[in-house]
Amino acid sequence: MLVLFDLDNTLIDRQGALRDWVRGFVSSRRLLVGTESVIWQRLQRRACPEDFVHLRWELRLNDTPDELWREYVEGVAQSVRCFPGVRQGLEVLRDAGWTLGVATNGSGDIQRTKLTATGLAPLFEGIAVSEEVGIRKPARGHFETAAELCGTSLHTKGWMVGDGPETDMGGGRGAGLRTAWVSNGRRWLFGPHEPDVVARDVAEAIEALLAAG
Repeated sequence: MLVLFDLDNTLIDRQGALRDWVRGFVSSRRLLVGTESVIWQRLQRRACPEDFVHLRWELRLNDTPDELWREYVEGVAQSVRCFPGVRQGLEVLRDAGWTLGVATNGSGDIQRTKLTATGLAPLFEGIAVSEEVGIRKPARGHFETAAELCGTSLHTKGWMVGDGPETDMGGGRGAGLRTAWVSNGRRWLFGPHEPDVVARDVAEAIEALLAAG
C-alpha cells in the first residue's frame, strides 16, 4: 500500500526550526528590535531564494541573496527536528510492507537538506519536491509523480498524510487517495469533505493507517 507524506509541520517541526534560525540570525547580526517579526512574516508560510532578495533590501544587508539563502538552509538544517514518534512510525509502516513517499512543496535544496538532517531520507522510496518535479500540490500531477518516484502509481490507491487542508487533503482526495489530516491542535473547519482520518499528529495517523490496512 502506498502512503505519501507531507514534510513541513507534518513529519518535521518547520515552525520551531524557523523560530530558532530567525532568533540566531538576528542576534548574530545585531539587527534592530522588530527585525525578527519582519523575517518571520516573510518566511512563515514558505521560504525560497527570492525571499532573500526582498529581505536583503528591506534589512539593508551586504550579503548577496544567494549567501543569505545558503545561511538559511544550513541554519535550519541544524535546528530542524522530527515530531515525536515519526521515525518509529515510519519504520513500522515499512516493516509492514507499505511503500512510503514524500510529496512536498518547496525548493529542492532546503527540503532535501531537512530530510537528510533528520535522518528520514532513507526511509522513503521516492521524494517529490515541487521545484524539482515542476508542479505544486494540490495539482494531481504532483501526486502522480510522487507515486511514480516510489515505483508505483495512483491506480494502486493509497493514502496522503499531511497538515494542509487544501494542498494535502484536497489534493490527495482529488488524486484518488484516502486522506489523513494531521490537525496540530486544530478543528476541521475547512469544508464539508472531511478527511478519512483526523489525527493529532503523525504517530496517531500512522496507527490509524495500520488499523485500516
